[in-house]
Amino acid sequence: MQSNKHHVLFLLLLLYGAFTASAQEDQIKSLPIVAFRDTIKAPLMPDPKLQDTLLKDTTKVDSLNGKKPLLLDKIKYKAKDYVKMSQKDQKIYLYNEAELYYQDTELKAGIIIMDYVKNEVYAGRLKDSLGNYTQLPFFKQGTNEVIPDSIRFNFDTQKAIIWNSRTEQQAGLGQLGSDAMKVYAEITKKENDSVYFLSEGKLTTSKDTVNPDYYIRVKKAKFVPQKKVIAGFSNLYIADVPTPVALPFAYFPLTVGRTAGVMMPTFGSDPDRGYFLQNGGYYVPINDYVDLTLTGDLYTNGSYGFRTQSVYSKRYKYRGNVNFRYENLVTSQKGFSDYSRSTIYNIQVSHAQDAKSNPNSRFQASVNLGSSSYYRNSLLQQNLPNTQVNNLSSSISYSKTFPEYPSVNLSLTATHNQNTNTGVVDVTLPTLQASMERIFPFAPREGIKKGIIQNVNFQYNLNARNSITTTEDDFLTGRMFDNTRFGARNTIPLSTNFKVAKHFSVSVGGSYEDVWAIETYERGYDSDTKSEVVTDTINGFDRYGTYNFSASIGTTLYGLVNFGEDKKIQAIRHVMRPSVSYGYTPSFDQYYDSYIGADDELELYSRFEGTLNGAPGLNKSSSMSFSLGNQFEAKVRDKDSTATKPKKISLLSNLNLSTGYNFEADSLKLSPLNLSGGTNILNNKMAINFGASLDPYAIDNNGTRINTFNVDNGGSLFRLTTARANLSYSLSSETFGKKKDEKKEDKKDEYDYVAASGGRDDDLFGRANDFNENRPEDERDKDSEDVENPVYGTKLPWDLRLAYAVNYSNSNRQNTIGSHSLMFSGNIQLSPRWKIGGSSGYDFKNKGFTLTQLRFERDLKSFRMNFNWTPFGTYKRWYFFIGIKSSILQDLKWENRSKRN
Repeated sequence: MQSNKHHVLFLLLLLYGAFTASAQEDQIKSLPIVAFRDTIKAPLMPDPKLQDTLLKDTTKVDSLNGKKPLLLDKIKYKAKDYVKMSQKDQKIYLYNEAELYYQDTELKAGIIIMDYVKNEVYAGRLKDSLGNYTQLPFFKQGTNEVIPDSIRFNFDTQKAIIWNSRTEQQAGLGQLGSDAMKVYAEITKKENDSVYFLSEGKLTTSKDTVNPDYYIRVKKAKFVPQKKVIAGFSNLYIADVPTPVALPFAYFPLTVGRTAGVMMPTFGSDPDRGYFLQNGGYYVPINDYVDLTLTGDLYTNGSYGFRTQSVYSKRYKYRGNVNFRYENLVTSQKGFSDYSRSTIYNIQVSHAQDAKSNPNSRFQASVNLGSSSYYRNSLLQQNLPNTQVNNLSSSISYSKTFPEYPSVNLSLTATHNQNTNTGVVDVTLPTLQASMERIFPFAPREGIKKGIIQNVNFQYNLNARNSITTTEDDFLTGRMFDNTRFGARNTIPLSTNFKVAKHFSVSVGGSYEDVWAIETYERGYDSDTKSEVVTDTINGFDRYGTYNFSASIGTTLYGLVNFGEDKKIQAIRHVMRPSVSYGYTPSFDQYYDSYIGADDELELYSRFEGTLNGAPGLNKSSSMSFSLGNQFEAKVRDKDSTATKPKKISLLSNLNLSTGYNFEADSLKLSPLNLSGGTNILNNKMAINFGASLDPYAIDNNGTRINTFNVDNGGSLFRLTTARANLSYSLSSETFGKKKDEKKEDKKDEYDYVAASGGRDDDLFGRANDFNENRPEDERDKDSEDVENPVYGTKLPWDLRLAYAVNYSNSNRQNTIGSHSLMFSGNIQLSPRWKIGGSSGYDFKNKGFTLTQLRFERDLKSFRMNFNWTPFGTYKRWYFFIGIKSSILQDLKWENRSKRN
């Protein structure tokens, strides 16, 4: 026992030497370190039964005793085994689950020794019967928390020395949430509340606190909690193996919130454009509601690109973003035959107003415009799926409601539609729409409206447009306004409805429309040349009015066939909704003029032909139309034996038939029979939609319809002219598994900085991944979970999506398939951290595969690895990426790609 006491005294002398040395040197390099293998062990805590007089005689040279003892608050303490106060040593000993509280300082440990003369506290671990250390100290001051092996802290100077400290700092905040940076240090010297000096530290975002899969080793560092870490020589370690990634000094921001900073670029080479820096830039948080991201690319052959993105959001008010992308593409070098230069750009704007901010006024925008070849020629990997987009569209609108009776709705809308194949651009700048609510002049102010008179109602609608048709080259230039056309429609519909024989609903009404134009066209035969028709533009306001009458009657019929409750199919219900409508429109020949043509024949024309809304009808129309809607449902016995009611399933969601008959037509009075339908089967996993057009008339040898029924011409009752079918099917491994009580939420990817992306919401055309951006917080956390590898056997999680489309045309006996393709995409979860997927399609008409993409994803806990490969086709390429998930260290990455075709 005596030898053990001498051993403890010897260790206390070492501890005393360590603390007195720290008073002479402020630099952390002078701290004594006792190394055992690859870790630093803290000095052992003194035995609470030991009467130590050495510490009592050396208080004058202790750097942690810089001023006279003074306690500013009460000290609260407790322990599980015992609390001992020694008047001789002037210390308080707390043993086993010890706790101490003083002002904003909280300390928990296996053993705590407090010197109430020097206002110093010592805390350390306990060793259990197996020799393992337990009850590591937990030190908290304010919001800063540290978990060390042992600690020595002075309440007066607020200084401390900490051995093997572990702390966690939240850093980064925005759309992707915050990340946690773990800071480890063998020896830490706390200067004050905001400055710590570290020796032999490790920085990591790995969730494994014992054996992190990666860390950045720093020999010396200055640590400011919740702000930054400034380090000297820093070296990246992966699985405790040093890598060539090292810097002579490093800066790690730990600020919680958005802060300005540099975005590190990606290095690489392209055979056509040389070496490049891609996606480098700067991030600027302008204020609490708006930020700005500036990124760019630079190639050694002269190509470059830059992008600006601003995301703004104000809770309960609005949110949106503005993107501008520009690329200057140079191929080869000047002087070579294959040298070329082109510029492409893309503008995307998205704005959404919260409906609660102003119920009577609303502004929203969704803009996607730019070069037609932007997605196809862009050098960015994430634009690959959008290469199949053939149309860019935009809409900006403002609406205002005046709620007073009768309420009026006003809206101004600017639209843009661009065909990326033809380069034709259609713009409305703007469209004014106004509507007044429906008014019932003969109805009582309160109660139910009854009868034909009380249901009489009318309203007013205005639609005024300024339409522009131009080309991509002239778009956004003065030449785009050369083909501007203006027109307006004023419509006043009048209608009423009533019941006949209790089961038939009858509607009767009419409509008056007044059409305005600011220029018309006058035609005449050129008497001098006698070879062409001359069209003169007449500027000035002009108008015409039209009217029509309509009536309809319809009802709903139900049919039910019962097979018995002991049958699997107990009953089938058929719902039919037949309707007959009649419409009459007179001839408006008063708006038509004539001129003598080349063959001295009288030619009729309207001065409104060629205007935005066209000319009124010349031919009188008196037609009747027929429609029949069908719906089929079944009651089947539920497989669940505990169910008390049968289950309803839809056999055919809708099956619609429609045709018409024109009494005023001189021939071909009967309209084609149109058929359409759709249903969902296999527990709504498969959606089926189909349609067809059946013509009762025959055609001649030139393919022109003739006034002879096809059956009278030796054919069938109807002639199939067009047909279409679309099928979509999705299933997964969960489809064949056990049903779960909890309904799963739709896994919709919300990581979309631009609402008007122009792409698809599925991955049938590939996935638009930008690996340089972090994924949403929920997905990142899910992938970062420390899941174990189960024995999968034959149960591999997977999902599959199929889309089939076919169009048939036979209007002129061509008997051809217009389009015929199958698209598919899917993913297989080989293990909790291995996932492969792909998307492709086959064009049966052109006999070739569509855009094909193969994806390989590997979750490496703190890292993620992705490999995308397009093995053939116009966009043949591959792309590899590996990088840290955390937004704090997202610049630690490596990527490589193949040559673009």
